[in-house]
Amino acid sequence: MTQRIAILGAGVMGETLLSAILTAGHAPDALVISEKREERASELRDKYGVEVTGNAEAVDGADVILLVVKPQDVPALLDEISATVPSTAIVVSLAAGIRTEQIETVLPDGVAVVRAMPNTPALVGEGMFGISAGSSCSADQVEAVAGLLDAGGEVVVVDESAQDAVTAVSGSGPAYVFYLAEAMIAGGVARGLDEETARTLATQTILGSAKLLAESDDTATELRRRVTSPNGTTHAAITTFDERGVKDGLLAGIAAAAARSAELSGPE
Repeated sequence: MTQRIAILGAGVMGETLLSAILTAGHAPDALVISEKREERASELRDKYGVEVTGNAEAVDGADVILLVVKPQDVPALLDEISATVPSTAIVVSLAAGIRTEQIETVLPDGVAVVRAMPNTPALVGEGMFGISAGSSCSADQVEAVAGLLDAGGEVVVVDESAQDAVTAVSGSGPAYVFYLAEAMIAGGVARGLDEETARTLATQTILGSAKLLAESDDTATELRRRVTSPNGTTHAAITTFDERGVKDGLLAGIAAAAARSAELSGPE
């Protein structure tokens, strides 16, 4: 039986998921996305051939409901849809810092809730999603959500207590990589490269290194060691990084991101 999938929120991530799910083979008439602005709604209908409607109408009869709105907008959205959410639906929240318990208390008893932390590489089909089951969510339902989200990248299932770490590593992680790319490009320019060439060098190096790490059985530490010949150029760079506390700074930054994620989630 064809599932009805409702996507609430037609921003960048909402449209990204819509496009990915359609590309994965779901029929346009199985999807509905919510959008209040008529101009934007018309754009989505024309581009994807899907139904575009209001929030309450979108969830009526839906099997899977994706909440793709800003965290501060979640309470009002839940109030709007709670009376219409089918008892058999799976509600998936992609709002950072919103715990499954916070959603479950508003929705009808027994509705399955999954919390998901995405990241922006989903825009190019290479996202990372960390998902966690709520108290009423079965293993089969978690598997169904993982199967749906993997249209936008990779999916890992973690206990909800680990979501702050997921947020710090992969949710915020693309910014760390772009930060590194900024430094690599600036360093190349400072050594006489034009910016376009420096960007190409940095981008392909990061892309290739990530692919090598993904496909290798070796650890990141071992792969780094293989590039770092004693007293060579890479050794000079890594030694300088260590002297400047680059690794310690990254570890502290990830810890700060995790702590901030916990703050945004509010008290247990």
